[in-house]
Amino acid sequence: VQLVESGGGLAQPGGSLRLSCAASGFTFSNYVISWVRQAPGKGLEWVSGIYTVDTISYYTDSVKGRFTISRDNAKNTVYLQMNSLKPEDTALYYCTKSSTSNADYGEYDYWGQGTQVTVSS
Repeated sequence: VQLVESGGGLAQPGGSLRLSCAASGFTFSNYVISWVRQAPGKGLEWVSGIYTVDTISYYTDSVKGRFTISRDNAKNTVYLQMNSLKPEDTALYYCTKSSTSNADYGEYDYWGQGTQVTVSS
């Protein structure tokens, strides 16, 4: 199993970035994929998740209306479109795979290496 994030970088407040998570080594369409972030000096924070075939998505309150998660099961890829970025969005963003197929109990068995997002003027 491999999860590879990309798309991070430096953005100005109010700007946008799109993160990608390319997955391999498992039946991608059967698993919930989530984004989790860790700000400097802080703990892990779940950001967003997307279900399998029906692609129902959900978000933590602080990013609702600004971030959009999507998935392309044909490309085994999940995206996180981040708009109206704020300095408090600065963090290392990880892509994670739910440990249970077709469900999300908040348990993740595989993580990517992370991609850094920095929001600063």
